[in-house]
Amino acid sequence: MSKRNSQTAKTAARERLRAERERQAKRAKARRQLIVAASVVAVLAAAGGIGYAVVQANKPSHWEAMKTAKVVAPANTSGPDGTTVIIGKSSAKKTLKEYEDPRCPVCAQFEQTVGSTVKKDIDDGKFKIQYIGGTFIDNHDNGQGSKNAMSAMGAALNVSPEAFLEYKSALYSTKWHPDETTDKFKNDSYLIQVADTVPALKGNTKFQTAVKNGTYDAWAMAMSKTFDDNKDGVSGTPSFVMNGKKITTNGRPDGNPPMSVADFNSLVGAALKE
Repeated sequence: MSKRNSQTAKTAARERLRAERERQAKRAKARRQLIVAASVVAVLAAAGGIGYAVVQANKPSHWEAMKTAKVVAPANTSGPDGTTVIIGKSSAKKTLKEYEDPRCPVCAQFEQTVGSTVKKDIDDGKFKIQYIGGTFIDNHDNGQGSKNAMSAMGAALNVSPEAFLEYKSALYSTKWHPDETTDKFKNDSYLIQVADTVPALKGNTKFQTAVKNGTYDAWAMAMSKTFDDNKDGVSGTPSFVMNGKKITTNGRPDGNPPMSVADFNSLVGAALKE
C-alpha cells in the first residue's frame, strides 16, 4: 500500500469515527431532552394532582352547597323558604309542634306507638301539627340519610299533606326504619321503595323525579336550620311543644317526651285546656 493510500485510509477512518461520535452525541442529547421533558411532565402532573386535590378538599360537599342554594319550597308550606309546615283543620285552635329527625330511633318508636293517635287527633280537629325536622344525626357519622329523607319528605309534602304524614309514618315503621348506625336513607332507591307503600306516592313519577333530582335538597337544609335555630329550647328528638312549653312526662324542659298513648293523651289534653 502506498503512503498516499495509507493516508487516505486513515483520513477516512478518522472521518467515520468523528461522524459516529456526532451521532452518539446527538442521541445522548435527545435522551437527555426526553428525560427532562418527562420529568417536567411528571412534575406538572404531580402539581396538577395536588392542585386538584386541594380544590376538591376545599370544594363544599353537595349538602354544604345546598345550605346557600336557592330553595324550591314544596306545596302546602308557608313562611321563609317554605319551612313552616302546619297540617290540620283550620278550625283547630292550637298547634302541637313536633320536632323530629328522620333517622332518630326514638322518633320511630314514638310513631309506631303513638303515631296513629296523633293522626286521629289531627283528623278530629283537636289540634294542628307543625312539623320541624332536624338532621343532626347525620353529623354523628358524616351521614346523609336524615337530609336525604327530609328532601324526600318535601317531595311527599308537595303531593299532599296526607301523603307527607303517611310517608313519614312509613319511614318510621318497623319494616323500613333502619338502625341508627345504618344510613339506608341516603339511597334514593330505598326512599322510593318505601314510598311505593303509600298509595298517593306509589308509582308517582313526579315524586320519584323530585327525589332523584334532589329538588327539595335545599329546602331540607333550610328546614334543618329552622330546627337548629329554634327558640323552644329543643335539642333532641322527638320533642313536642304547645303553648310555648315543652311537653314532658315530668313537666320540666329536660324531661322525657310522652312515649305512650296514655301519657300523650294526658299531657296534650292538659295543654289543650290551658
